[in-house]
Amino acid sequence: MGDGITWIRGLPSAAVDEILRFADGSQGICFGLERDLVGAVLLRQTQGLTSGTPAFLTGRQASIPTGDALMGRVLDPLGAPLDGQPPPGCVARRPLDAPSPPMIRRDFGNEPLFTGIKIVDTLIPLGRGQRQLIVGDKGLGRSAIAIDAVLAQRDSGVRCVYCMIGQKRSSVVSTVKLLSDAGAIDNTTLVVGEASALPGLKYLAPFAACAIAEHWMAQGHDTLVVYDDLSTHAQAYRELSLLLRRPPGREAYPGDIFFLHAKLLERATCLAASEGGGSMTALAIVETRLGEIASYIPTNLISITDGQIYLDQALFAAGFLPAIDIARSVSRIGGKAQPAPIKREAGRIKLDYLQFIDLEVFTRFGARLE
Repeated sequence: MGDGITWIRGLPSAAVDEILRFADGSQGICFGLERDLVGAVLLRQTQGLTSGTPAFLTGRQASIPTGDALMGRVLDPLGAPLDGQPPPGCVARRPLDAPSPPMIRRDFGNEPLFTGIKIVDTLIPLGRGQRQLIVGDKGLGRSAIAIDAVLAQRDSGVRCVYCMIGQKRSSVVSTVKLLSDAGAIDNTTLVVGEASALPGLKYLAPFAACAIAEHWMAQGHDTLVVYDDLSTHAQAYRELSLLLRRPPGREAYPGDIFFLHAKLLERATCLAASEGGGSMTALAIVETRLGEIASYIPTNLISITDGQIYLDQALFAAGFLPAIDIARSVSRIGGKAQPAPIKREAGRIKLDYLQFIDLEVFTRFGARLE
């Protein structure tokens, strides 16, 4: 055992994703099956966990409590409170890993989701049930856009779940304070797999956030779930996969990293009226390096989502905030849900703005000539 994983001998009937219990009180989840060994990822680890500790099958899949009692709470991916309050009194539980709704249960998104950011709501509009990527380098305000979107839902009836993966405790505290000061915390649940947590908890964090939002969607509510960010999630999954001897692929990521994120994001949708008419809108954040939008994880996520908001370093340096590059940003389905007057004006504005950028580039080019 070590580095957040254990190898277990003598559990021939273990199933993948089954919760395992150790004699010292630790918990793990079955991650890989080999001929004579079970590879498990630790979710709870005590000081007493050593080589030779007995392990037991529980017959349970990983799940999280769900319900209205989670509003305004800060939880870890297993549902344990991180805000110093007693555990939430939820009767219902929902598995972290569940299939996405089949096509017959889905509907077209026809209601807008306003973020409160004019450039997004007019030129890159979002619809309820859409999956939108926020992509850009570190420090360009990706999380700020997502938090603004959460703050804009205070009086809209949309329930929010904010998932923070591998972030410092100070960042978590400042986010909670920001939401509290703005009066949006009562409408939001935070799921946190912080930087000091075991890799297994960081890996499960977005699935826990999705399960909480899915419960409300099934009840007919509109929900917004933010994954901040999926680059860190991919790194945690790569770490666990390499430790458990899975064959590495491109950039040492396991071959199923695309499937993992597709499985997560496909659960965001707009349900048909016969299914309650609820929706789950997903804002996934991903980090690029030196603006390289064609790197492995960003391109994977761009192909899964319904559009992207691209943040540009040059615009940020010029003081253009939020630093959204309209030319590289797109919303593939949000325009269908946009109110007609805004849609009519936005089309003209976008065209004018792109023509202005072309003209500006041309004039600057001319100014440099002798």
